[in-house]
Amino acid sequence: MGLFETVPNRDDAGDRTRPLADRMRPRTLDDYVGQEHLVGPGKPLRAQIERDDIGSLIFWGPPGTGKTTLAQIIARMTKAEFIEFSAVLAGIKEIKQVMAEAERAKQYGTRTIVFIDEIHRFNKAQQDAFLPHVEKGNIRLIGATTENPSFEIISALLSRSRVYVLKPLTEEQIVLLLKRALADKERGLGELQLQASDDVLQKIAAYSSGDARSAYNALEVAASLAKSIAGDQSGVITDEIVRDALQKRILLYDKAGEEHYNLISALHKSVRNSDPDAALYWLGRMIESGEDPLYIARRVVRMSVEDIGLADPNALSLCMAARDAVDFIGMPEGNLALAQAVVYLALAPKSNALYTAYGAVQQDVEQTAAEPVPLHLRNAVTGLMKNTGYGKGYQYAHDVEDKVADMQCLPDNLRDRVYYQPTNEGIEKRIRERMEEIKRRKSSKSG
Repeated sequence: MGLFETVPNRDDAGDRTRPLADRMRPRTLDDYVGQEHLVGPGKPLRAQIERDDIGSLIFWGPPGTGKTTLAQIIARMTKAEFIEFSAVLAGIKEIKQVMAEAERAKQYGTRTIVFIDEIHRFNKAQQDAFLPHVEKGNIRLIGATTENPSFEIISALLSRSRVYVLKPLTEEQIVLLLKRALADKERGLGELQLQASDDVLQKIAAYSSGDARSAYNALEVAASLAKSIAGDQSGVITDEIVRDALQKRILLYDKAGEEHYNLISALHKSVRNSDPDAALYWLGRMIESGEDPLYIARRVVRMSVEDIGLADPNALSLCMAARDAVDFIGMPEGNLALAQAVVYLALAPKSNALYTAYGAVQQDVEQTAAEPVPLHLRNAVTGLMKNTGYGKGYQYAHDVEDKVADMQCLPDNLRDRVYYQPTNEGIEKRIRERMEEIKRRKSSKSG
C-alpha cells in the first residue's frame, strides 16, 4: 500500500502478521471501549457522527486510547474514503498531492477523511497547507495528538476544528479488552486456548498505564511464551510469564512535552502541601522515566527557597548538597539524594515570605522611579566625592548602642516600604521576633 492510498477495510482476520493491537481494533462504536464521555449514548461526538456532521476534529489524548480507531470508525459510519498518513513522514509536496486527490473525489460525490497521526509534528507551513481545503470542505481533517493542541496546532486550524480530549483507559476497561482478545478466535488469540486469571490480566492492565496498545503488546508476548512452554497443551499465562513479558515498565513521558511540566508541577505542589509520600511518588515517576536528574535537582533547589525560605535555612544547604551528590555519583545512586531532599522539603516548615518579598521588590523596581542612592549610603572614595556629601551622616552600626542605627536605608519614595514579613513557621518565628525588637530599638532612638 502506498503512503497515501485509501486504507482498506481491515477485516482480513486471517492475516496473523499484523500486531494483535491492530487486529483487535473495534469496528463499530458499540464495540469501542472507553471514552464514554464522548461516544456514549447522547454524548457530543456520537451525536455528531450519527447526524453525519463531524466537520474537522482534533483528538487529543495519551497513546493507546483509541484515536486512530475512532477515526476509522467515523469513516466507516459516514461512508467516507479514509486516507491515513503520519506527520513524521509527510511534507508540503505530499500534502498538496493528497489535497488534489480529495478535491477530485469531491467532484464525484465522494467524501474524504484525512487522518493525520501526530499532527503536532507538522510545522506551521505544513499545517497552513490544509486550511483552504478544510474551508472548502474538500476534506474532513481528523488529527491525533498527544500534545496540548493549544500550543502545537496553529490557531487558524484549531478554530476550524472541534477538539475532543480522550482519557487513558481504566484498568477495568483494559482487562475487558484483554479478555476479548483471549476469547476471539477470528482476530485474537482464541485459537491458542490460553487461560489467564483476572489477577494476571490486572497486572498487565496496571503495567499499561491506560494504553490499550501497550497492554495488547504485552499480552501477545505473554501468550507466545505461554504457548512455547505448553506445547500442544492448553497454556496458562502465569505471573512469572507476565513478568518476563513485561520486563521493564515503559512510563509515558516526554521530556520536552506537557507531561514533563505536569510531573514537575505535581512534585512541587506535593512538597508545598507537606505531603512526603506524594512528593516521593512524583519524584520516582520522573526519575524512572528518564528525566535529567540535574533538572530535578535544580527545581528542588528552587522549591527550597520559594516555599521554605528562612523558615528552615538548612533546606537550601541540603538541596545544594543533593545536587552535588547527583553530579558527583550520578544515577541511579543519586536518586536517594534527591529523595532525601524532597522528603525534607515536604516536612519542613513552610514560608513564602521571601518569595513574596522579592516579588514586591521586582514590582517596585519596575513601577517606581529609580531614585539615586541616598548620599549617606555612598562610599566617598575620592576627595571630590567627600566634598559633595558622599557618606555624610552615615552611622556605623557597630559603633552604635545595640548595633542598630536609626538611619534610613531606602530611597525617599520608598521610605516606609516593608517587603519581608516573616511568618510564625519554624525559624521565621524567631526572625519575626528579632525584627520587632529592631523596630522597637529604632523607634526609641527616633523618639
